[in-house]
Amino acid sequence: MSGSVRPIIIRGGLVVRPADGTVALADILVADGLIAEVGAPGLPAPEEAEVLDATDRLIMPGLVNAHTHSHLAIAKGLSRSWTLELHLHNGPWTGGGQRFEDRYLLAQASAAEMLLKGCTACYDLVLELPAPTPEGMFATAAGFKDAGMRAVIAPMLADRTFWQAIPGLRDALPPELRPTVDGITLASRDVALIACERMLAEWPHDRSIVRPALAPTIPLHCSDAFWTGCRDLAERHGAGIHAHLAESKIQAIAGEARYRKSLTAHLDSLGILGHNFTAAHGIWLDGADLDILARRGACVAHNPSSNFRLGSGIANVPAMRAAGVTVGIGSDACSCSDHQNLFETMRLACYLSRTASFDPDDWLTPREVFEMATRGSARALGMQDIAGDIRPGLAADLVFLDLTSVNFTPLNDPLYQLVFAEEGRSVDRVMVGGRTVVEKGKLITIDYDALRRKLNDRAREIQAANAPRKAALAALEPFVKHYCVGLAQGSRQIEIAEDISDA
Repeated sequence: MSGSVRPIIIRGGLVVRPADGTVALADILVADGLIAEVGAPGLPAPEEAEVLDATDRLIMPGLVNAHTHSHLAIAKGLSRSWTLELHLHNGPWTGGGQRFEDRYLLAQASAAEMLLKGCTACYDLVLELPAPTPEGMFATAAGFKDAGMRAVIAPMLADRTFWQAIPGLRDALPPELRPTVDGITLASRDVALIACERMLAEWPHDRSIVRPALAPTIPLHCSDAFWTGCRDLAERHGAGIHAHLAESKIQAIAGEARYRKSLTAHLDSLGILGHNFTAAHGIWLDGADLDILARRGACVAHNPSSNFRLGSGIANVPAMRAAGVTVGIGSDACSCSDHQNLFETMRLACYLSRTASFDPDDWLTPREVFEMATRGSARALGMQDIAGDIRPGLAADLVFLDLTSVNFTPLNDPLYQLVFAEEGRSVDRVMVGGRTVVEKGKLITIDYDALRRKLNDRAREIQAANAPRKAALAALEPFVKHYCVGLAQGSRQIEIAEDISDA
């Protein structure tokens, strides 16, 4: 993703670096899309360099979204007072009924929101039903690439539906209503793995911009054979693996019942965990789980907005960091966090860490959270050699915040105000690989008005088509809620039948 042919010298900006939390006036020389040099004001530059005046601008590395779902860009405002399990139960209508053409459109919609809010790279977990297709993943990647944004694209994979994954849930439904969920099927494990093999082998895009990965979605939703199949594929192709891990109390309880060990320990026993593994959420991880993740070099994508929205709990991020686990920051899907705004998630991450201790020394600091949303998330994406900081050799993925905005007036502590006061409104310019993709707060790579019209039209079409499925699932919702609430409260025991083993 090369920027201008001419070098660019950025002068007069206040530069914030997450590696050490420093904020200082500095000039930045950009050449061939990379940061060539960072130095004191007046830094020498080639005569032919384009001069970019950054007076009254705070320059930061682009934020990196460690966990999102572009296919749910169309689902803003649809989620009600749902737990994670009710969110998954309603998934067939909130995120279903999409066509191949929607992949590019929804990637563009996701990229538009993230770029306008200062995010330059993301880990995107994409659902296609009944099975992922290489073409769908290629189209998603093209949507991000054409917007000028970096992304890791991972098809969501499962060989059990939600109602099959939670032991006893299907049987708790009235017999006359069970056909509703029995009719929702997934492609076989072999079909999905063959599609992923072809996706990884035939990836057509520049992997420094958009690269493929795999997302076995939730441990309980994937058989052991599926997990090991994904592991082998990832090893052969050097791909990452991203999964939702211990996101809810129900997942933790059901995992212990099924595997007689924690979900983390079970994945470790299958050889899944490693430097290429990113766990989303991790709310219900204990100390032993964190030790395993740290020992294996895995990352956690912390998603405070959706954790709060779904009532899933508060992840113990200070404990993760103390254990040596790299933590990134994610927005999660528009259906369960309502936005793709990492400024909001950074602020919430800071606030939530204060609920666990009365001692301020235990709280996450703005510097730590900013580092998580940049360097930590870049590590979760496997892009630490490209993104996440401002130093020579890294890509010029830079965000310029307008210091004349109300969020920075008066300017007392730029880093604290970046985390506690900013919400994306001050984003003036965004560069990815030295190429400007947002200028004066406007996208220049996407016709936003045309995108908005297409998205609104498509949302109406999909919701109309999904109305019968929405009604059918609504009839089941009280039973799903009753069963799952009882499970979470400990008033219902799980019994594992022999016929649902992981053979």
